[in-house]
Amino acid sequence: VYAEFDDPAWVRDGLAGLGISVRLLAQEPGPGPLRITCPGNGPHFARLRHGLDTVLAPEALLFDMDGVLADVSSSYRRTILETAASFGETFGPDDVAEAKRLPGSNNDWLLTQGLLETRGVTMALDVIIDRFQEIYHGLADQERLIPGRAVLERLADRLPLAVVTGRPCGDARLFLDRLGLTELFTSIVCLEDGPGKPDPGPVNLALASMGVTRAWMVGDTVNDILAARAAGVLPLGVVPPGEDPSTYADLLQRSGAGRVLTSLSELEEVLPS
Repeated sequence: VYAEFDDPAWVRDGLAGLGISVRLLAQEPGPGPLRITCPGNGPHFARLRHGLDTVLAPEALLFDMDGVLADVSSSYRRTILETAASFGETFGPDDVAEAKRLPGSNNDWLLTQGLLETRGVTMALDVIIDRFQEIYHGLADQERLIPGRAVLERLADRLPLAVVTGRPCGDARLFLDRLGLTELFTSIVCLEDGPGKPDPGPVNLALASMGVTRAWMVGDTVNDILAARAAGVLPLGVVPPGEDPSTYADLLQRSGAGRVLTSLSELEEVLPS
């Protein structure tokens, strides 16, 4: 099928994030055509239709919290380092950043335990959790909001918003309540609500709680991208504070992100009016 779109490059990228390949025929930016090969069986054709509907008419926007909404370089990232140090092992920010780039690194308690184990230090997880939470709550007020509140308010006026985070619920609500953001989010899915990303369970739970089937999700880690894609949600990446934009964007792109944003304000440009 030859089909024209106002922004064919965005449609191509969005479908690619959902694992669907189409060909961009336009030579210049702006309105132009795509060539779409339509599958010949029902389930595959339904997947194509769902993909197009998701890219062109999302019903909700989902956000990871750390690195997307909250700058955690002086809170959670620092807590990992200080928790490890309290057990006698010194790591640097680069060690944490490297660990965070790996699939399955969504839980900072387990990440801290894993770092210690690389040095031969074995600690019970409940001991790590107690120490970690004690340190974190002394640093939580240093977290800042990454996007401007006005951006989130404008997005909430257009579509329902949800948070899908690996934080404990108390920590997630502490951040949102402190900044007066809780009312902007229709659903908040946290650590206690199901398996951690990259399992798609938390994303599916957010969709079910909002009563929607088509959504975009913005995340800053490989785990976010994999979870969104597995749930049939358009995965969009964003580079967290402190990471090199070019190399980190490439990591998210290779993980399956439809597009990597420079800021959440770019959502306003690609959302259908």
